[in-house]
Amino acid sequence: MAEKEIVTPPPVQQYTEENITYLEGIEHIRLRPGMYVGGKDIRALHHLIYEVVDNAIDEALAGRCDRILITLHANGFVSIRDNGVGIPVGLNKKLGISTLEGVMTKVGMGGKFGTGAYKVSGGLHGVGLTAVNALSEELIAEVYRDGFHWRQIYRRGIPQTPVEQIRPLREGEGTGTIISFLPDFTVLDPNDFSFETLAQRFQEMAFVTRKVFITLRDERQTPIPRETSFYFDGGLRSFVRYLNRYRKPLHDPIYADKEVEIVLEGKAPFTIGVEIAFQYSDSTNISELAFANTISTPDGGTHLTGLRSAITSVINRYARKSGLLKEKDANFSGNDTLEGITAIVSVKHPNPSFESQTKVKLLNPEVQGAVSQVASEAFNDFLELNPREARKIIDKCMTSKRAREAARKARDLVRSGPSLLESSTLPGKLADCSKHGEEAEIYIVEGDSAGGSAKQGRDRHFQAILPLRGKILNTERARLDKILDNNEIKSLISALGTGIHEDFTLERLRYGRVIIMTDADVDGSHIRTLLLTFFFRHMLPLIQAGHLYIAQPPIYLLKHGKDRQYIYPTAGLNDAQLLERALKAYKDPSKVIVQRYKGLGEMNAEQLWETTMDPERRTLLQVTIEDAAEADKVFDMLMGNSVPPRRRFIQTNAKLVKNLDI
Repeated sequence: MAEKEIVTPPPVQQYTEENITYLEGIEHIRLRPGMYVGGKDIRALHHLIYEVVDNAIDEALAGRCDRILITLHANGFVSIRDNGVGIPVGLNKKLGISTLEGVMTKVGMGGKFGTGAYKVSGGLHGVGLTAVNALSEELIAEVYRDGFHWRQIYRRGIPQTPVEQIRPLREGEGTGTIISFLPDFTVLDPNDFSFETLAQRFQEMAFVTRKVFITLRDERQTPIPRETSFYFDGGLRSFVRYLNRYRKPLHDPIYADKEVEIVLEGKAPFTIGVEIAFQYSDSTNISELAFANTISTPDGGTHLTGLRSAITSVINRYARKSGLLKEKDANFSGNDTLEGITAIVSVKHPNPSFESQTKVKLLNPEVQGAVSQVASEAFNDFLELNPREARKIIDKCMTSKRAREAARKARDLVRSGPSLLESSTLPGKLADCSKHGEEAEIYIVEGDSAGGSAKQGRDRHFQAILPLRGKILNTERARLDKILDNNEIKSLISALGTGIHEDFTLERLRYGRVIIMTDADVDGSHIRTLLLTFFFRHMLPLIQAGHLYIAQPPIYLLKHGKDRQYIYPTAGLNDAQLLERALKAYKDPSKVIVQRYKGLGEMNAEQLWETTMDPERRTLLQVTIEDAAEADKVFDMLMGNSVPPRRRFIQTNAKLVKNLDI
């Protein structure tokens, strides 16, 4: 009889009073930064600046500030200066400390809790400046008010000095606040501030907050700092014109700016400011932006819902009234009435409710009705007074409706056979892997030759290969029914398993990483751009969730005796410069054999694995969208129907690629 094995149970995990920990606000922010700034990545890093600038914008909304200067210093600090009234520095009797110190160190302390200092503001919880302070290696708060220049220094949120009275204000010196901080990269992921990302955000702010002069200065660039300023009188009307500058508008922007009185049961009446602007163009894409108290809400909310519903309702009423929709015809859907629109809505609410501290979505239910009321009145008046433009809009909706019905028939036709959008039927040329989910990855490869090398070189457990023949359809210019009729796109959608457009479901994604791998030449770049256009327009959540990547194959192999060295693309250097720099490392460059890889098919399976597919050695570029409006502009300019903007872009940037060895 076999001896029975005795298994010792693991010790019971104790849970007593000793396990309960209390963290002060500053400590909690440093331990859980995601709750306050959305994470630790580069978006969180930029969010630190946005929190401070939002405070300056609140001063502007209160009529006390018209200039904001953001400076990226060479030593890693960022400073935000405004000409508002300055944060109060006097003693807070309840806390027994300076009000400035309280604002910088106490969660829940601020001037935006109905005290009368701000009619509307983006700040709600008294968290913003405290979070920035807690996540800064060093922060210097300077205040100009009450006749003096005041200063206090903090390290990781802890005051290092009392609030000091530095000097009297000079004659003509105005009031205001300067917040200078150095991010703490022991808590945040190491990253650099992006001038382009910040400039795009502050341009939006200047459009939404009229008559405020916002300047972004980058002193990291030497010897001449980089600087750009934004100032707009026209508000959202100007913003819509700017976004549509590469498109052909069908009419002038429809615009309204009104205050709506709101009466809620059990509460005192209050007003909501509503500003809307929208315009149809020859594009087939939808561009929507929404703001609440000047804060961008990328996930929309009740204000955007109100605008959408108003547009659809007004168009259907007008089309029925004018006989453009017959009695037997079905109403236009929201997708029909929004195709080709560029729409922006901005509301100012005395007590907004957001989904989180990062304020990505507005939740106040009363906002939907207020926006719908303002938009309906403005749009109905426009259609009645401009019958020619009204007919253009209705015709565009009709064209969209027909295309949508054609796309539905195409989807139904596909579903009647092996389902493109829902079934597990996979394309025959897909070399699938045994694992699926977050650990799995699929390489979208240009051509059968490269696909053959990739299939042989891959790790079959977690790497799938999908070769595509030639260049896929330019989806920027095509309607959905044409897109679904393209064989290469069919294969791509089927392999990923997510569906497309309205049918897209991220939870059905079969691979954690979707990797575009194309040749390092002009055709490869074109194919990569076509694929990026497709993903941006029809699988945007895939990019937003961080699943899309670009492989970085080498462009040269240098052989010197038994030594082998691969040379990869480097930002700011063309191919000839890369080669020249690499050859300088050899004593006798003339003895180095140089092999130029113009195509992935030129590598054998072992080389492709070693350089581009081995997770231990490869380089992948993750595709991110820092700003949807900027991405929309670029794709519209480079891949859309309008030729002049694309020609100007090529002519302007031709000198940058003149010497590329391609």
